[in-house]
Amino acid sequence: MKNFYLLSFFLCCSVYGFSQKVFTTDRDYKADIKVFATDRDYKADLLVYKVSADYKANGNEGLWFFTERDYQAETKVFFTDRDYQADLIIFFVDADYKAGWRNKSKIHLLYH
Repeated sequence: MKNFYLLSFFLCCSVYGFSQKVFTTDRDYKADIKVFATDRDYKADLLVYKVSADYKANGNEGLWFFTERDYQAETKVFFTDRDYQADLIIFFVDADYKAGWRNKSKIHLLYH
């Protein structure tokens, strides 16, 4: 029975704890991470697709849902003007199947 509870806990964490509901802050000190949006996919650490509903943003694979309020988000991001100021460099793609990590060494930045 103890193993059942542990398994249930980890399954809940994988579904709820790692979704990518994102809020854009207007100040860098309010953000969990600083992000730069590049104009070339080969320069990005993460290829991001903006989904239209929050339930589509499960996992840590670049499917982001932008929330209207900070308390609705798991991650607060600040978009920088320069790539060297950012913790994570992203590129917005036009289809969900194109989303994903190009630099998996930074995957930990979106686990909270």
